[in-house]
Amino acid sequence: MANAVLNAEIRERAGKGAARAVRRAGMVPGVIYGAKQDPVMFQIDPRPLVKLLHKPGFFSHILTVKVGSKSYEVLPRDVQFDKVTDVPLHVDLLRFADDHKLTVEVPVRFVNEEKSPGLKRGGVLNIVRHDVELNCAPNAIPEELVFDLTGFEVGDSIHISATKLPKGVEPTITDRDFTVATIAAPSSLRSEDNAEDGEEGETE
Repeated sequence: MANAVLNAEIRERAGKGAARAVRRAGMVPGVIYGAKQDPVMFQIDPRPLVKLLHKPGFFSHILTVKVGSKSYEVLPRDVQFDKVTDVPLHVDLLRFADDHKLTVEVPVRFVNEEKSPGLKRGGVLNIVRHDVELNCAPNAIPEELVFDLTGFEVGDSIHISATKLPKGVEPTITDRDFTVATIAAPSSLRSEDNAEDGEEGETE
């Protein structure tokens, strides 16, 4: 996917007072750091930033930020929000080298729900991890991790091994095949099982 492009302006002054002045002017202050280079302070129109924030996977997408006459490929690292209005107050962007491995959270998606016998019986897809933390190079960040639910029954667990990761991409958790989702029994089925257990436990 092509990088989203944000146009920014150079921010001349640092400090809390300068940042407040930027916000009063209707802009959002930010900084680009990393790759053993000097930080770049900038200010940006909040409208295109908010549009990107509302899209899934914001923190796992590489952005191209144009500051003055220079362009930077960056990865969003942190956004501070106003506790009352929820508007962005500051954005931190990470500049990286091509051989630099990053830690990112990538969203998961499930397909073929209609081919899961457990879900067809009324089971419920219980998502344990909506995002999975990965280590990978910037140019290898997956858009999403797709899990095929074909054949899964009630009581089954879907583990990270159920999806194929791109070359050079690995989970940050490497000591176990961790669970991403489960197929939970529907409440009606659980009630029937509990009733049967109670009948078996009764004595004359």
